[in-house]
Amino acid sequence: MSITVTGTIERKPMGPGAWALVADDGTTYEIQGGASKDLLKPGQKVKVEGQVKKDVMTFAMIGPVLEVKSFEVISSD
Repeated sequence: MSITVTGTIERKPMGPGAWALVADDGTTYEIQGGASKDLLKPGQKVKVEGQVKKDVMTFAMIGPVLEVKSFEVISSD
């Protein structure tokens, strides 16, 4: 399922650590590994287009896994 989500990037201290996109509606998505380092900056507000992966499980299990296809930085701290 392809989605567009606006939210804030966070680093979650689960296990070895996990990157998350906390959407404006409060939903937390775990960002799938391999995402751009330009995206992975804590506190950065972004608009992300991607796909929710239903066939993937992770160690952190903080929310649905989001495979990022593209993103736009709205603002950064």
